[in-house]
Amino acid sequence: MLSIRFQRVGRRNNASYRIVVAEKRQKTKGKCLEVLGYYNPYTKKASFKVERINYWLSKGAKLSGSVNNLLINNKIIKGKKQNVLNQRFVQKKAAEEFSAEKPQGVEGNNEKTEEKIAEKK
Repeated sequence: MLSIRFQRVGRRNNASYRIVVAEKRQKTKGKCLEVLGYYNPYTKKASFKVERINYWLSKGAKLSGSVNNLLINNKIIKGKKQNVLNQRFVQKKAAEEFSAEKPQGVEGNNEKTEEKIAEKK
């Protein structure tokens, strides 16, 4: 499956990104089919080949979340922005919410175990 995504270029601590069409399973810095533009997050400069982006989308290429949001911000495509949070952050937040919710009956079990501990002493 083809995807339109970022390819990191630039020096260390000064990244800029190419927008490329590549096979989904291809390495990020690996071979790409075509360069469709660039984006520099520090200067907020961006350049797009709009005709080629529309061509690849018509051929069935999927957009990555970040590229999708960038193209919507620059009014290249229309649609709804995607939530592109880091997956580990999402899992951590879900775990915190789960631990905050106590299932019913847990408090009673804690009291019983505390009583057993006190009896042993």
